[in-house]
Amino acid sequence: MSAKDGKMRYTDCVNTKNTFRLIQSIPSKKAEPFKQWLAQVGKERIDEIENPELAQDRVREYYELKGYPKEWIEKRVRGIAIRQDLTDEWKSRRVEEQRDFAILTNEITKATFGKTVKEYKEFKGVEKPTQNLRDHMTDWEFILTMIGEKATTDITISKDAEGFEDCRESAIEGGTIARNTRKEIEKKTGQSLVSNDNYLQLTQKRQMRIGKKYAEKDVE
Repeated sequence: MSAKDGKMRYTDCVNTKNTFRLIQSIPSKKAEPFKQWLAQVGKERIDEIENPELAQDRVREYYELKGYPKEWIEKRVRGIAIRQDLTDEWKSRRVEEQRDFAILTNEITKATFGKTVKEYKEFKGVEKPTQNLRDHMTDWEFILTMIGEKATTDITISKDAEGFEDCRESAIEGGTIARNTRKEIEKKTGQSLVSNDNYLQLTQKRQMRIGKKYAEKDVE
């Protein structure tokens, strides 16, 4: 990795998963609060597997803490459910690789908005690869995404698509339905629904509220 002097130096690195494993192995009492937090997160994950509604409630809480409005959060949660139905359908039809999921998602997004996921991120100024494009969508972009994915799911089922190529055709058809919807609305309103607006910049007031809520949780 690049050092302060600009030269490349051999560096020991670790990913997130193994960072947690290292912390778990530290005998110091100073690491105990973090170990307790990891245990709590693990418990919550098990609870969510047993009761999926808890996962949705937690998603709502996380987005609220980030400053998103409740109306947006409800669309996001609904979008997650529609996305899950689609990926479950793909898995049942011999599309299992994450890389294939990404390609199929790109087909839907490109057909709907005329941009791939990467191109759309660049358009909206989403720089980090780990950031989800959907977390920076406007209401209409969200709705059109849900239309495209729901249409893709139903077309896949009605055609009894099997394998990657069949599912790819369904993805393009589903995205085309969403694109036609977008074009019709844009024609009537005279405004583009493809927007570079996003939720990257929270207002200072919201950031202060987030800090206050986290502080209250620490006290509890």
